[in-house]
Amino acid sequence: MIHSEKPTLGKKLALSLGLIFTSAVYAFFGEATTQANALTTKPTPAPLPATPSITIETPPPTSVQPTTPYTNSVIRDLFASDDTEGDDSNSSDDNRTASVSPTPAPVVTPAPTKTPTPTSTSAPAPAPKKGLYTDGSYTGSVADAYYGKVQVKAIISGGKITDVQFLQHPQSHSNSVYINSRAMPLLTQEAISAQSASVDGVSGATFTSDAFRQSLSAALTQAKA
Repeated sequence: MIHSEKPTLGKKLALSLGLIFTSAVYAFFGEATTQANALTTKPTPAPLPATPSITIETPPPTSVQPTTPYTNSVIRDLFASDDTEGDDSNSSDDNRTASVSPTPAPVVTPAPTKTPTPTSTSAPAPAPKKGLYTDGSYTGSVADAYYGKVQVKAIISGGKITDVQFLQHPQSHSNSVYINSRAMPLLTQEAISAQSASVDGVSGATFTSDAFRQSLSAALTQAKA
């Protein structure tokens, strides 16, 4: 009598793992085979387009005409025509040259020059005097006054006598000093009022008055020059 043993849990697990491993092996090798077949299979190339046919047309052969040889008469005629044309061209050139006359150059007339007008170089007119006399200081001559000498200096400003100064007067006697101290201011004032040497004498100073007129007249003569 045969007894069948029940499979244990370990055997079941071993069988399950064996089945899984076997399935995995078959799956791996199946995928590898598919990839190998894909690599070894070459794709069919696309057909090339049809090449169009080209037809070359050959032109018909042309007939070459033989060249007519030049004879001596033909050559002479050619040279004769060349000489004739040369003479005609020369004659036409001569005619053109003869017909063209040179254009005369324009005559340029110089513009008239202006004669400078002479300017007058007359001397400037002297400045008019402002008065009877020329401004300045003028010293008269020395005049005798009997008891001494008298000399005056005329001061001119603005053309007029503005002052008369005594440079010398009698001083030898005390009486002469006293008389002249009164007479000199009066004589000066009279000369400024009269604007000349024509003054009245001072009473008591006759010699001094005469000498004053002489010296002042000489000074004013210089002022008028």
